[in-house]
Amino acid sequence: MEHTTPDPAIFSHVRVVIGMVVSLSLARVLTGVALFIQHPGKMKVYPVHLAWAGFLLIFLLHFWWWEFRLQALTTIGFGVYLFLISYCCLFFMLAVLLFPTTLDDYAGYEDYFYSRRKWFFGVLALVFAVDLLDTALKGEAYFGSFGYEYPIRNITFIALCLIAAGTRNRTFHTTFVSLGIVYQLSWIFRAFDVLE
Repeated sequence: MEHTTPDPAIFSHVRVVIGMVVSLSLARVLTGVALFIQHPGKMKVYPVHLAWAGFLLIFLLHFWWWEFRLQALTTIGFGVYLFLISYCCLFFMLAVLLFPTTLDDYAGYEDYFYSRRKWFFGVLALVFAVDLLDTALKGEAYFGSFGYEYPIRNITFIALCLIAAGTRNRTFHTTFVSLGIVYQLSWIFRAFDVLE
């Protein structure tokens, strides 16, 4: 079977569309965080909520960095394109779930976060599941290059997200997001520090 190289313009086109959706997600998170600076008396910070915003910001930047590997695909059909855009839309959903257009129905971000936790952690669990498919899309060798840690990482995050969706325990949520951020940064710098 002959190996073909896709037209670089196709890859660039797909990355531009992905970049637009990722940019909207980043803008939503950054705008949400900026509200705490703009209205310090009105917008009370809830540290766990803000930490998840930080986690999402790191994840978005990592996702965009990681998607450079799409160039390994020899063909990009509409199904792959639709899958990638849908994956990006999940990040936008997370950003919107963290920062709603209004808090009128809630006592503040803490109340909002726990009342919407099933949605937030349900979508986050889905992101980690889709992430497995996205990595598999880049090839068996690429998927295997991360060893057992990668699938264990994703399955563990999925399980913890399902627990987080079902509990309001503040200690669990604080521990989960704290360790999640530390692990994500460790994972990124160990596995994705340099694009080759």
